Amino acid sequence: MSAEPYEAESRQAMLFGDPLEGIDGEGLGYRGPVACAAAGITYRQLDYWARTGLLQPSVRAARGSGSQRLYSFKDILVLKIVKKLLDTGVSLQQVRQAVSQLQNRGVDDLASITLMSDGASVYECTSTDEVIDLLQGGQGVFGIAVGRVWREVEGSLAELPIEHLSDHVDELAELRKRKLRSIS
Repeated sequence: MSAEPYEAESRQAMLFGDPLEGIDGEGLGYRGPVACAAAGITYRQLDYWARTGLLQPSVRAARGSGSQRLYSFKDILVLKIVKKLLDTGVSLQQVRQAVSQLQNRGVDDLASITLMSDGASVYECTSTDEVIDLLQGGQGVFGIAVGRVWREVEGSLAELPIEHLSDHVDELAELRKRKLRSIS
Protein backbone atom coordinates (compact mmCIF):
# COMPACT_ATOMS: atom_id res chain seq x y z
CA MET A 1 0.00 0.00 0.00
CA SER A 2 2.83 2.42 0.71
CA ALA A 3 3.99 2.15 -2.92
CA GLU A 4 0.65 3.41 -4.30
CA PRO A 5 0.93 7.03 -3.09
CA TYR A 6 4.51 7.18 -4.37
CA GLU A 7 3.46 5.88 -7.79
CA ALA A 8 0.55 8.33 -7.97
CA GLU A 9 2.87 11.15 -6.94
CA SER A 10 5.38 10.15 -9.64
CA ARG A 11 2.66 10.07 -12.29
CA GLN A 12 1.39 13.46 -11.18
CA ALA A 13 4.92 14.91 -11.31
CA MET A 14 5.37 13.52 -14.83
CA LEU A 15 2.05 15.01 -15.95
CA PHE A 16 2.18 18.36 -14.23
CA GLY A 17 5.84 18.91 -13.35
CA ASP A 18 7.12 20.19 -10.04
CA PRO A 19 4.21 22.01 -8.34
CA LEU A 20 6.59 24.61 -6.90
CA GLU A 21 8.63 25.12 -10.05
CA GLY A 22 8.93 28.83 -10.69
CA ILE A 23 7.47 29.91 -7.36
CA ASP A 24 9.91 28.43 -4.87
CA GLY A 25 13.54 27.47 -4.89
CA GLU A 26 17.03 28.39 -3.85
CA GLY A 27 17.51 32.15 -3.97
CA LEU A 28 13.89 32.90 -4.87
CA GLY A 29 11.69 34.99 -2.64
CA TYR A 30 8.78 37.39 -2.45
CA ARG A 31 8.84 40.93 -1.09
CA GLY A 32 6.63 41.93 1.80
CA PRO A 33 3.77 43.44 -0.25
CA VAL A 34 3.60 40.31 -2.43
CA ALA A 35 3.63 38.07 0.66
CA CYS A 36 0.81 40.18 2.13
CA ALA A 37 -1.30 39.93 -1.01
CA ALA A 38 -0.87 36.15 -1.23
CA ALA A 39 -1.50 35.55 2.49
CA GLY A 40 -4.38 38.03 2.81
CA ILE A 41 -2.75 40.10 5.55
CA THR A 42 -1.74 43.73 5.94
CA TYR A 43 1.84 44.93 5.73
CA ARG A 44 1.51 46.13 9.31
CA GLN A 45 0.68 42.57 10.44
CA LEU A 46 3.59 41.16 8.43
CA ASP A 47 6.02 43.67 9.91
CA TYR A 48 4.77 43.08 13.45
CA TRP A 49 4.99 39.29 13.11
CA ALA A 50 8.54 39.56 11.74
CA ARG A 51 9.66 41.98 14.49
CA THR A 52 8.15 39.86 17.28
CA GLY A 53 9.64 36.65 15.89
CA LEU A 54 6.37 34.92 15.02
CA LEU A 55 7.62 34.31 11.50
CA GLN A 56 10.97 35.48 10.14
CA PRO A 57 11.52 35.52 6.38
CA SER A 58 13.68 32.56 5.43
CA VAL A 59 15.13 33.93 2.18
CA ARG A 60 16.39 37.26 3.51
CA ALA A 61 15.73 39.12 6.75
CA ALA A 62 15.69 42.91 6.97
CA ARG A 63 19.14 44.36 7.64
CA GLY A 64 18.70 47.99 8.55
CA SER A 65 16.93 50.88 6.91
CA GLY A 66 15.80 50.33 3.35
CA SER A 67 16.50 46.60 3.13
CA GLN A 68 13.76 44.32 1.87
CA ARG A 69 12.68 41.10 3.53
CA LEU A 70 12.22 38.19 1.14
CA TYR A 71 9.77 35.42 2.00
CA SER A 72 9.76 31.86 0.63
CA PHE A 73 6.69 29.97 -0.55
CA LYS A 74 6.66 28.06 2.75
CA ASP A 75 6.82 31.34 4.71
CA ILE A 76 3.79 32.67 2.85
CA LEU A 77 1.92 29.40 3.33
CA VAL A 78 2.54 29.62 7.08
CA LEU A 79 1.50 33.32 7.07
CA LYS A 80 -1.85 32.41 5.50
CA ILE A 81 -2.35 29.64 8.07
CA VAL A 82 -1.52 32.08 10.89
CA LYS A 83 -4.17 34.46 9.58
CA LYS A 84 -6.77 31.68 9.40
CA LEU A 85 -5.98 30.56 12.96
CA LEU A 86 -6.14 34.10 14.36
CA ASP A 87 -9.37 34.82 12.47
CA THR A 88 -11.02 31.85 14.17
CA GLY A 89 -10.03 33.01 17.64
CA VAL A 90 -6.98 30.87 18.38
CA SER A 91 -4.70 32.60 20.90
CA LEU A 92 -1.40 34.05 19.72
CA GLN A 93 0.41 31.68 22.10
CA GLN A 94 -1.21 28.66 20.42
CA VAL A 95 -0.49 30.15 16.98
CA ARG A 96 3.19 30.48 17.93
CA GLN A 97 3.29 26.79 18.88
CA ALA A 98 1.60 25.81 15.61
CA VAL A 99 4.07 27.94 13.61
CA SER A 100 6.97 26.27 15.39
CA GLN A 101 5.61 22.82 14.48
CA LEU A 102 5.00 23.82 10.85
CA GLN A 103 8.46 25.33 10.43
CA ASN A 104 10.07 22.08 11.56
CA ARG A 105 8.44 20.23 8.67
CA GLY A 106 9.60 20.07 5.09
CA VAL A 107 7.57 21.88 2.45
CA ASP A 108 6.32 18.61 0.94
CA ASP A 109 5.18 17.32 4.36
CA LEU A 110 2.92 20.33 4.88
CA ALA A 111 0.49 19.38 2.11
CA SER A 112 -0.63 16.26 3.99
CA ILE A 113 -1.38 17.99 7.30
CA THR A 114 -4.74 19.07 8.68
CA LEU A 115 -4.59 21.50 11.58
CA MET A 116 -7.47 21.07 14.00
CA SER A 117 -8.34 23.42 16.84
CA ASP A 118 -10.90 23.56 19.60
CA GLY A 119 -10.07 27.22 20.19
CA ALA A 120 -7.76 26.43 23.09
CA SER A 121 -5.26 24.09 21.42
CA VAL A 122 -4.03 23.40 17.91
CA TYR A 123 -3.53 19.78 16.84
CA GLU A 124 -1.53 18.58 13.86
CA CYS A 125 -3.26 15.65 12.16
CA THR A 126 -1.52 13.60 9.50
CA SER A 127 -4.17 10.92 9.04
CA THR A 128 -7.92 10.65 8.74
CA ASP A 129 -7.97 8.55 11.91
CA GLU A 130 -6.44 11.40 13.92
CA VAL A 131 -9.09 13.81 12.61
CA ILE A 132 -11.87 11.34 13.45
CA ASP A 133 -10.47 10.83 16.98
CA LEU A 134 -10.63 14.58 17.60
CA LEU A 135 -14.17 14.82 16.23
CA GLN A 136 -15.35 11.88 18.36
CA GLY A 137 -14.24 13.75 21.49
CA GLY A 138 -17.56 15.58 21.30
CA GLN A 139 -16.19 19.08 21.47
CA GLY A 140 -16.48 21.64 18.72
CA VAL A 141 -13.42 21.79 16.49
CA PHE A 142 -12.52 23.36 13.19
CA GLY A 143 -9.91 22.26 10.72
CA ILE A 144 -7.55 23.78 8.19
CA ALA A 145 -6.46 21.45 5.40
CA VAL A 146 -2.96 22.75 4.70
CA GLY A 147 -2.97 21.20 1.21
CA ARG A 148 -5.94 23.36 0.24
CA VAL A 149 -4.29 26.50 1.64
CA TRP A 150 -1.16 25.47 -0.31
CA ARG A 151 -3.15 25.53 -3.57
CA GLU A 152 -4.67 28.94 -2.71
CA VAL A 153 -1.23 30.43 -2.07
CA GLU A 154 0.22 28.76 -5.15
CA GLY A 155 -2.55 30.27 -7.29
CA SER A 156 -2.05 33.73 -5.78
CA LEU A 157 1.72 33.66 -6.23
CA ALA A 158 1.49 32.55 -9.86
CA GLU A 159 0.13 36.03 -10.66
CA LEU A 160 2.60 38.00 -8.52
CA PRO A 161 6.26 39.03 -9.05
CA ILE A 162 9.11 36.94 -7.64
CA GLU A 163 12.58 38.17 -6.69
CA HIS A 164 15.82 36.42 -7.55
CA LEU A 165 18.16 36.91 -4.62
CA SER A 166 21.32 36.90 -6.73
CA ASP A 167 19.97 39.57 -9.10
CA HIS A 168 18.55 41.79 -6.38
CA VAL A 169 20.19 45.05 -5.40
CA ASP A 170 18.56 47.07 -2.68
CA GLU A 171 17.10 50.15 -4.40
CA LEU A 172 17.65 52.48 -1.46
CA ALA A 173 21.27 51.38 -1.09
CA GLU A 174 21.76 51.88 -4.84
CA LEU A 175 20.30 55.41 -4.65
CA ARG A 176 22.60 56.25 -1.75
CA LYS A 177 25.65 55.01 -3.69
CA ARG A 178 24.70 57.10 -6.73
CA LYS A 179 24.18 60.17 -4.57
CA LEU A 180 27.58 59.69 -2.90
CA ARG A 181 29.24 59.31 -6.31
CA SER A 182 27.63 62.49 -7.60
CA ILE A 183 28.75 64.45 -4.51
CA SER A 184 32.38 63.29 -4.71
